[in-house]
Amino acid sequence: MFTIGDFAKHGRVSVRMLRHYDALGLLRPARVDPLTGYRFYAAGQLTRLNRVIALKELGFSLEQVGALLDERVSAQELRGMLRLRRAELESAAAEAAARLARVETRLRTIENEGTMPTEEVVVKSLPPVRLAELTGVAAGYAPQDIGPVIGPLYEELCGRLDSAGVVPAGPGLAHYEPAPGGEPGSVLVHAGLPVTEAVRAEDLGGGVRIVVLPGVERAATVVHRGSMDGVLPSAQALARWIDENGHRGTGYARELALACPEDRDQWVTELQEPLTA
Repeated sequence: MFTIGDFAKHGRVSVRMLRHYDALGLLRPARVDPLTGYRFYAAGQLTRLNRVIALKELGFSLEQVGALLDERVSAQELRGMLRLRRAELESAAAEAAARLARVETRLRTIENEGTMPTEEVVVKSLPPVRLAELTGVAAGYAPQDIGPVIGPLYEELCGRLDSAGVVPAGPGLAHYEPAPGGEPGSVLVHAGLPVTEAVRAEDLGGGVRIVVLPGVERAATVVHRGSMDGVLPSAQALARWIDENGHRGTGYARELALACPEDRDQWVTELQEPLTA
């Protein structure tokens, strides 16, 4: 038998919590001294304590916990419930981290407004490019909308080229356009890799198209270093340069992947916005 203090230590809970569980009938002491009122617990009661804590962490109220314990939830069922809760918490944590990253990007954009040297923006012509590409639809043009779409597209496309023994003729080039017939603001995402004239669409399997992306006489370009999740400061600096210099862009910038190592923070991407004036 353990005193309530020793049992609390072994269960990694507080004495106050054990008294509360006793009052609610969730975990009664194995014995109570009739003279002193001291509570004593058996080692076997740790099993019930673990279930109480686990169910509480799953989000059940203590009243619900009591009902579940009375129904004798099996260890297997409890493990399943815990796994489900763990997945929910991991998803919430990932979403919170992504939201924090987006907030930090916006703050960095505000802090750096107008600080990018204009010499980093280069106006140049873009040659036509023959691309093998896959397409998908994103809900919007924000990084959190584009990323989950373009990443799998490139992964699939690289796999198709690798299976066909095709080596890309240059770095990846993504381009965008409004999604025809889609929800307002939705974007058609084109994930492309340059290929030679010898490569045919049928060599790469269904869904892959071979297109020639037209050349552009004049485009404003800027190099973005880092993950595309943090592209906003570079993209908006480019937009400000275009406006301040009396130009007009076509809307969506192309993205030329100059370097894509495993560490996304080391990515190097050239943003290319075609100019109409």
